[in-house]
Amino acid sequence: MADSQIRREGDGLKWKGDKGPKWDYAAGLFTLSLLKLNECAPDPRYVEFSDNVIGSFIAPDGTIRSYKREDFNIDSLNPGKTTLALWKLKGQDRYRKAAADLRDQLKDHPRTSEGGFWHKRRYPSQMWLDGLYMGSPFYAEYAGLFGPADDFDDIVNQFRLMHRHAYDLRSGLHYHAWNEDRKQDWANPVTGTSSNFWGRGLGWFSMALVDVLDFIPTNDPGRIELIGILQKTCEGIVRHQDQSTGLWWQVLDQGGREGNYLEATASSMFVYSLAKGLNRGYLPGKFKPLAIRGYSAIVHRLTRKDADGGASLTSCCQVAGLGNGRDGSYAYYLREPQVANDLKGVGPFILAGLEMQRLICLPAPVSASIQNTGNQ
Repeated sequence: MADSQIRREGDGLKWKGDKGPKWDYAAGLFTLSLLKLNECAPDPRYVEFSDNVIGSFIAPDGTIRSYKREDFNIDSLNPGKTTLALWKLKGQDRYRKAAADLRDQLKDHPRTSEGGFWHKRRYPSQMWLDGLYMGSPFYAEYAGLFGPADDFDDIVNQFRLMHRHAYDLRSGLHYHAWNEDRKQDWANPVTGTSSNFWGRGLGWFSMALVDVLDFIPTNDPGRIELIGILQKTCEGIVRHQDQSTGLWWQVLDQGGREGNYLEATASSMFVYSLAKGLNRGYLPGKFKPLAIRGYSAIVHRLTRKDADGGASLTSCCQVAGLGNGRDGSYAYYLREPQVANDLKGVGPFILAGLEMQRLICLPAPVSASIQNTGNQ
C-alpha cells in the first residue's frame, strides 16, 4: 500500500508555490506512516519521499511556506510530527525551527473557558475530536524533547475536556464535536454536542490517545487517566463493530440504516488504536480477536489489487466537518463523497498493519528495494 501510494502521488504533495498544495495534516499523516514503516522495513525511498514532501514546505531558515499562524488552525500542527521525525533522522536545524514555530502557535491559540483549544479561529468555542489528534501528540512529543514538563498537564486536560463534554454514556461513543457557547446551528442547545457519532471523528480521537501515551511520562499522574479514557473509548468502539463483517460504519450507531456504509478510514484507525493499545499493554486481551477480525475485514473487503499490481484502499469518506452548511445530521455524513486511496485512510492502514504485525508476532516485512536486489 505504501509503495502504491507513493507511485500514485508522485510529486503531487510537494509545495509548488501559491497555487500548489498547502501545508496539510493529511500529508503529514501519510509521511509519518512512511517513516514508521521505515523503522520496521528500512527503505530509503520512504525517508526520501517524506523529506521531499514535508521538506519542500520548509525554507532553510525554518519558515513554513503556506502556513498561517494567525489562522490558529489546530490541523496545522499535525505535520509537526513528521517534522520532528525528520529532524531526528536528518539533523537539519530547519526542521527543529519549523517545529518550534508550530509549538509557538499554542501560546496564543484561542481556548474555551476551561482551557480546551478551539479547533480553528474561525470555529469559535468549538472542540472537535479531530483536533485531539492534530495537536496533542505533537504537543506532547515537543514537550518531551524541549520542555517544559508543565505542558503535560495541559495536554491531559485536552482529553479530559473532550471526553467530559462529548462522551455519551448510553452508546459508549463520543459525539463529533462540542460547542461551549451553544451558538452553532449543529449544537444541541442543552449539551452543546453535535448530533451524530462520525466514524473517523472517533478514529482521530482513539489514535490521539494511543499516540500521546508514547510521550506522557510514566510517572505523570495524568497517564492513568488517559489510559482509562482509552479503555472506555475502545469499549464503545468494539460495541459498534459490525457483527457480520468486522468493520465499522460511517455513522457508527446506525449500522444497516439506508445510505450508511462500511467505511475504510475509521476502520483502519480503530484497528490501529486497538492493536497499539494491546501492544503497549493499555488494553486487556479480550480486544485482540476483535482487532484481528477488523484488520482481516479491511484487507479482504476494502482493499483491491489494481491493474498495475498495486494496492488500493476503497470506501474512504473524503471529508467531513461542521458549520458552513454542514449540519452534522445523518444525511450530511452520507452526502460527503466516497473515494479510494484517501491519505486519511492509507496512512492509518499502514500504521494498523505495523501494529497488527507486532500483535500477532509476524516477522518484519522485507522492503521492496531489498527484494529487488535478491537479498532476503
